[in-house]
Amino acid sequence: MAFKRLFLAALAFSILSFSAFAQPGPAPARQYPQNIFRYPLDLPPSTAGGFAELRSNHFHSGLDFRTNQREGYPVHAAYDGYVSRIRVQFGGFGNALYITHPNGFTSVYGHLQRFSPEILQALRAEQKRQQKDVVDFSPNPLQFPVYKGQIVAWSGNTGGSAGPHLHFELRDSETEQTINPQLFGLTIPDRVPPTIMSVAVYHLNGAPFSEKTEKAIFQVTGAGGNYHPVHPSVLEIGEEAAMGIAVNDMNSASANRNGAFSIQLLLDGKSIYTFMAERFAFDQTHAINAYIDYPLFLSSGRWIQKCFILPGSRITVYPQSVNRGLIKLTDDEVHDLQYVVKDVAGNTSMVNLKIKRGLVKAEMPPGAGTTRVNYNQTTVFTRDKLKLTINPYNLYDNLDMTFTELPKRPGAYSAVYKIHNHLTPIHDSINVWIKPDSTLGNLVNKAVIYNTYRGSVGGVYEDGYIKSAPRDFGEFYIRVDTIPPTIRPVNLVNGGSMAGKSKMTFRIGDNLSGIKSYLAKIDGEWVLFEWDFKTKLLNHTFDGTLSSGKHSLELTVTDNKDNTAQYNATFYR
Repeated sequence: MAFKRLFLAALAFSILSFSAFAQPGPAPARQYPQNIFRYPLDLPPSTAGGFAELRSNHFHSGLDFRTNQREGYPVHAAYDGYVSRIRVQFGGFGNALYITHPNGFTSVYGHLQRFSPEILQALRAEQKRQQKDVVDFSPNPLQFPVYKGQIVAWSGNTGGSAGPHLHFELRDSETEQTINPQLFGLTIPDRVPPTIMSVAVYHLNGAPFSEKTEKAIFQVTGAGGNYHPVHPSVLEIGEEAAMGIAVNDMNSASANRNGAFSIQLLLDGKSIYTFMAERFAFDQTHAINAYIDYPLFLSSGRWIQKCFILPGSRITVYPQSVNRGLIKLTDDEVHDLQYVVKDVAGNTSMVNLKIKRGLVKAEMPPGAGTTRVNYNQTTVFTRDKLKLTINPYNLYDNLDMTFTELPKRPGAYSAVYKIHNHLTPIHDSINVWIKPDSTLGNLVNKAVIYNTYRGSVGGVYEDGYIKSAPRDFGEFYIRVDTIPPTIRPVNLVNGGSMAGKSKMTFRIGDNLSGIKSYLAKIDGEWVLFEWDFKTKLLNHTFDGTLSSGKHSLELTVTDNKDNTAQYNATFYR
């Protein structure tokens, strides 16, 4: 009874918090149904991760509900519907379940420990049919109807989870855009305004944004939602400038630092830029690298959120801007800048700044040998043994690309081609073709393109070239992978006993191209082995169906260049 009173009190507070949207300022572009969906856990709502929170290479796509650092809490269907997708990933969500609802939305539950028995039975059948553990399939809509509150799974720590919790999303079933669950009334108790750490000024002066853009970062201080620069002064900007901000947010239910819901920038009282964590599409989430100061993040780990929109960024987190948030002053007067930062409960923090036009060191013009790449056009760049293609909108801004051909490295089958640098983000991928040396010979099917920054980026032989589609610039050259993967038993000895052991465990790995597949058979019959993302261990869990006595195991592991390793052993149960 005490738990029930605590849960209802937290729920009531959350609903009251949601009314804060009545106050002036940015508001969601759409209205979402209230009091329809329930929380997926029977725990007082507390989060370890917020919607659209900044993560490496993506915006966080839902809410991470805390589970007291434990696994095994019942996960309930948020509303009536049917199971529309069952997915097992090596990383990512790990074990995940999707439920489609009749009101046009789909709920998603990730990092699950296990599914309900009937769903698990369907999963095991599909894994056996495909003979692999990583599967993604859609049951018939009539196969698994569910009702609001029904237990469909148990919380866990699978996939790329950094600790036990439940990842929860609400998506638009038609567009598959993910939407902030707190806008549906699934709010978290919150009386804590966002924290502002610093602001940044970017002196663009008509040039594309890059790691060379002149910038200045100013620390701010304050409390209770009121902030000011540590060293107040009038900030001088050049012909064209833009702003950035470092901010995080906490709620009343946990000590975790999450992202802000909205960031608004006003110039002389008029809004020139708004960011809002309302909804976004998954094919645009990589555009977080256009939203943050990507070069600064890579070089220092600092998160500065750029409050101006790069021309090639098309993600729907910018509901409003004037001239993409760029600031051009035409007089010598002092102007007022104000940041208004809110969380989803309406708690607000502000910092006021003064700016004026002044002389700022201009960015150096592009050096000799650079090639201008326009973000909205196809670029084809060729050299004697290299072809590079960049499709429109795979860059977020125009780029003065550098290129250098470097000497061949030991063990390489081509020269090294340095294509710009990894500090410039790519939205999807670029196409790199390298013509190999004649010494490659009959090893063409073992060849990969290697990026010294990222490692192997794959590759196929076609038309005399090794072709690949890397997602970073860098130094590229051809290597070959002729070495099979490694298989090392952890708790199995050939001819030994596995009686009393719940799992059979192996450590597998590959030197270059990466693991493509693994297949295991006991007594000639396929059995399920699961590769754990965090431990990198390959496990078979005994389910009680294996009879006592002697058994034979055959484990085959294949890399992405079809090099194969095999391990054979006998054991006793």
